Amino acid sequence: MKRISLVISDVDGTLVTPDKRLTDATVRAVRLLQESGIQFTVNSSRPPMGVRMLIEPLSLRLPIGTFNGGAIVGPDLTVIEQHLVPESAARCGVDLLNAFGADVWVFTTDRWLLRNAGGEIVPREMRAIQAEPVVVSDFDPYLARAAKIVGASMDFARLTECETVVRDTLNGTATVVRSQRYYLDITSPHTDKGTVVDHLSNRLAVPIDAIATLGDMENDLPMFRNVGLSIAMGNASAQVKQQANFVTTSNAEEGFARAIEYVLGRTKTEKIA
Repeated sequence: MKRISLVISDVDGTLVTPDKRLTDATVRAVRLLQESGIQFTVNSSRPPMGVRMLIEPLSLRLPIGTFNGGAIVGPDLTVIEQHLVPESAARCGVDLLNAFGADVWVFTTDRWLLRNAGGEIVPREMRAIQAEPVVVSDFDPYLARAAKIVGASMDFARLTECETVVRDTLNGTATVVRSQRYYLDITSPHTDKGTVVDHLSNRLAVPIDAIATLGDMENDLPMFRNVGLSIAMGNASAQVKQQANFVTTSNAEEGFARAIEYVLGRTKTEKIA
């Protein structure tokens, strides 16, 4: 394996625990990377406001991917690059998510908008991104500035049906992907988490094959393309695990820290788990 110079990690399901915490082992692992001369950043489906709490404990100094690659921000959350959902695709997406009974959220660069403050997944998102939603009666005034639209539902089978219909209907005019089993994301077309990997490779002059990436969901698969080392979490789906070079333990079992041990050459086995 070529020496890794840069590690890029997903956040939810990967870097943080199921209850959205950074463990001491995770913080130590990132510090060890940095002390070893290996750069580190994150690449998330979260909005920029949702990565703020990671910056200080992890000493993040590089650009950060947000909105599944729809926006890249600096460690001060200043927008470096942004791609919005086309307004027509945003309107269509909202209508389809409503038709399938999903709770609909609209994210702009700096706001989380919803119509139903009592949605069952709202408290989970508030805990994750440490931000309050703004309740609106109508999404229309905001759809020209939508960076991400989310359909939230605990009916996973119904959300899977919705995913197929939304993807087929939008037909490439937006990116449609699951970021969690309970979230269906609609983001800008022709951008994904791989866009962030390419941006960082060019910006930092780090060859793609000197980059390691970690993830757990389908939206993380574009990060696995062409990199020197791709690592799937133990809680990842079978599809994600099959497309990774290595599999670590779950995010409830210090899987991130164990993966970093491997990157640093401290684990000798071919498979971490």
